Amino acid sequence: MVDGRISRRAALLGAGAMAAWAHSPARAMLREAAALPVPAFIDALIAKMTIAEKAGQLTIMPSAWSGTTATALNPPTNGPSFDAQLEEVRQGRITGVFNGNGAEMARRMQGAALQSRLKIPLIFAADVIHGHRTIFPIPIGEVASFEPDLAERTARMAAFESAASGIDWTFAPMVDIARDQRWGRGMEGSGEDVLIGALFGAARVRGFQGKDLTSPEAVLACAKHFAAYGAAEAGLDYNAVDISERTLREVYLPPFKAALDAGVLSFMASFNEIAGIPSTGNPWLMRTLLREEWGFQGLVVSDYTGDMELIDHGFAADARDAAKIAFLAGVDMSMTSGFYRDHLPDLVAKGEVDEALVNASVRRVLALKARLGLFDDPFRRIDRKREQARSRTRAAIDLARESGRKSIVLLRNEGDLLPLPKVGRKIAIIGPFAAGAHDLVGPWVVYGDDKQAVDLATGVRAAVKDPSSITVVEGSGVEAPLAGGIEAAVAAAQAADVVLLAIGESQNMSGEAQSRAEIVLPAPQQALAEAVAATGKPIVVVLKNGRALALEGAVRDAPAILVTWFLGSETGNAIADVLFGEYGPSGRLPCSFPRSPGQQPYYYAHKPTGRPNPSDDKLEPYKAHYRGIPNSALFPFGHGLTYGRIDYTDLQVAPQLAWDGEVVVSATITNRGRRAAEEVVQLYIHDVTASVTRPVRELKAFRKLRLEPGASERVTFRIRREQLQFIGRDNVPVVEPGRFDLWIAPSAEGTGLKGHFELLKG
Repeated sequence: MVDGRISRRAALLGAGAMAAWAHSPARAMLREAAALPVPAFIDALIAKMTIAEKAGQLTIMPSAWSGTTATALNPPTNGPSFDAQLEEVRQGRITGVFNGNGAEMARRMQGAALQSRLKIPLIFAADVIHGHRTIFPIPIGEVASFEPDLAERTARMAAFESAASGIDWTFAPMVDIARDQRWGRGMEGSGEDVLIGALFGAARVRGFQGKDLTSPEAVLACAKHFAAYGAAEAGLDYNAVDISERTLREVYLPPFKAALDAGVLSFMASFNEIAGIPSTGNPWLMRTLLREEWGFQGLVVSDYTGDMELIDHGFAADARDAAKIAFLAGVDMSMTSGFYRDHLPDLVAKGEVDEALVNASVRRVLALKARLGLFDDPFRRIDRKREQARSRTRAAIDLARESGRKSIVLLRNEGDLLPLPKVGRKIAIIGPFAAGAHDLVGPWVVYGDDKQAVDLATGVRAAVKDPSSITVVEGSGVEAPLAGGIEAAVAAAQAADVVLLAIGESQNMSGEAQSRAEIVLPAPQQALAEAVAATGKPIVVVLKNGRALALEGAVRDAPAILVTWFLGSETGNAIADVLFGEYGPSGRLPCSFPRSPGQQPYYYAHKPTGRPNPSDDKLEPYKAHYRGIPNSALFPFGHGLTYGRIDYTDLQVAPQLAWDGEVVVSATITNRGRRAAEEVVQLYIHDVTASVTRPVRELKAFRKLRLEPGASERVTFRIRREQLQFIGRDNVPVVEPGRFDLWIAPSAEGTGLKGHFELLKG
């Protein structure tokens, strides 16, 4: 992956740079770029531009007029005042800004752009990650729905709202696979599974971009972070990544390819290095793979100061060197640092960067502005009246509630404690997340507001017949005890019939730069849980979290546990819908909850070892497990309960799969309970013997179905050779004949129904 192609960097930095460049893969890409389907006027426009104006089109900066939330989400910069930034726009020194402050700001800035020499419109970008004004569940929570269509609909609504405020481009979706729950940015993605990551990434691209990018209801999507950001060593944000090309291609790249196939037209380079080469300076990644192998024709933007960080990586000597390395590697646009604006003109003048390559990047930027309709109407997404009219509509609020309740996962429900009756029970809501306008919308929200979201206590009071039957006690802070808090909580629990224990993580404990060494509940909350459990009252844990957690003690052993993530604007109402049975829980875990934090990274699709422990029931010496715990999850990927009683029976599978044929696999799924239920039926496969070791299980398909009480449905999957493909010894896709085990099961580690078939030679 990073052999001779990457070593070419030394030549590019030396006196023979242009000679080396003439024979490089990027030069071939440059020839292809000339044939991109762009409007005819763009090349004529490029011909009129100075090199400084070209560098300006490749420079995007934080908005000087932004809200405090936007400022808090990114490292502070000593940027210009808004008036100074308007002057930069008039001079053609920037292509656009991001995380600005609405339609009025965009109107003034676009007006300044039309006063520039060439009147090239600005592009306005933003981090619209899980909603704009109406906030939906954090992405990993929404993935728990196992409904890609839901993610497409919430992305469509987010585009509808954000486009009305002048936003043309969102820095989403994040499609990084996250298999170490210590990494805080896992909340922004789709979890640990490759198939799920690809399906949800593609769905969000379709949702943001719609069918017509010129529509004032559509925004440009951006697949990030390219690539393998989620593989950071020890789950530490921004850390190095050292993986094989096979793992890169098999695990971390497929969601990006799925986003590309769904029509995404921008990629964002990741902060991390891969095998010693920072992504922002990796020509193999950005040019050879992305452009030549995959045929990507959109633009690549750096992450926030990504080119600047090449210096601290020890990969670039200074700002000028960093600009040169990043640009020659294939990063079209520099974000925040201003390095391209400051240094590209001189690099071109000195012959170190070919101006034709600059023209190719500018062409991609202008082509995207044209596809967004900005040359036809620079103000097409800028309308203050429309901004207000589209904000938090009834349809958006209803969708937030729907997506919220579909994201909730029921981990345990002993004795059918849930659903709760709406009358006749005194309920104590205890914990730091019991009430209050805080920690509701979740991490990475620039424009939403906790004050407009519904908290748990409000949702529960609205659901019961007698709101006075609800008692609320904080009990402890998130990470610090409260004086008298446990005593008050115990008293409230003793006076109640059932306790809702609202505990977990605050929203600033997940997200960027929020890696956690110990993915457990903070000690004050664990102490609160132990004290409340000691009262003997029935407890429903309502867990707020942005990652999988290692649950311990009274929390792990509670009779009922709901994983509620950060659900956004309709948090309290969505949780209440599930608590009281207005909606039966249907979510499934997109990430494995470990038995201990020391298991990280843990994921279901791990490789077998030469010494597997035969069973979780007995830990054998000299087998693959930690001291005292089996090598399995406490709650595995795909796990989630319903209010029904689901049985899997009558597996049928043909014994052989012809090379160009298909195997039909089916089973009967029955709800023997008294309530309707939605079950996620999952198909897993294991390649028993292969030339490269294969995971113990891999999700290949799933189906979500609704079953009325007593109803049965025959679920059928069709398996073809292509689904058995893996990256072989030569790092190219292969399929090998042989035996394959399969499971139709309720989770990645669930027994379910097991069978097998044999793939015949072609």
